[in-house]
Amino acid sequence: MDGSKTTNATNPKAGDLSKEGANEGTDSTNSPVPSRNPAVPVSRPILFFSLAILGGIADLWSKSFIFNWRGLPGDKDIWWIIDGYFGIETAVNIGAVFGLGAGKGTIFAAFSILAAIGICVWLFWFKAAVSLWLTTALGLVTGGIIGNLYDRLGLWWVDEPGYFIEWQSGVRDWILFQIPGVPFLDPWPNFNIADSLLVIGAGMLLYQSFFPGNFADPEENGVVSNDN
Repeated sequence: MDGSKTTNATNPKAGDLSKEGANEGTDSTNSPVPSRNPAVPVSRPILFFSLAILGGIADLWSKSFIFNWRGLPGDKDIWWIIDGYFGIETAVNIGAVFGLGAGKGTIFAAFSILAAIGICVWLFWFKAAVSLWLTTALGLVTGGIIGNLYDRLGLWWVDEPGYFIEWQSGVRDWILFQIPGVPFLDPWPNFNIADSLLVIGAGMLLYQSFFPGNFADPEENGVVSNDN
């Protein structure tokens, strides 16, 4: 008699404990177990597309303004902001970095489109956008891609005197920086805002690759805050 009562009294408790354990494994809000599939915050797409679109607009507007003001390459002398070091000079880069790959603008344009698609897939399909750092870095990179892709597609080029056919897939540059007497910096190849965005974004990605945990968000590590 006593033994049967003891068995009946303990079985429900064991069942309750097993249910609680199951709930802990499945409840993403209260569970200490890291989530394997963190949700991307709504703010991430907004941040990414804002950086990409505004970065592209800033680059294209600055190119249009500078080229309307200073003319095509060779029309006017350098306009120095810091004499001998930093100035404005229009140029057209028909290659890639440092002018390499001249005449391959179509290939660079296709690569840029594939890169932009890959970035969106990585961020929002594979959910890298849970990281604020990665979202910001890739938003800057995409802004740079947009600015230079517009030029690569020849959307700025017009069939008028002074516009060489080789420029049709070239990128407009206007920022001049140099340090006289220093190798590779005398002068540094002209660049633009899109190039700057690409370099900053790539630098952020490089930093993240060396120090992967420094800028990880709680959601990225699977730790969900209980704060309301």
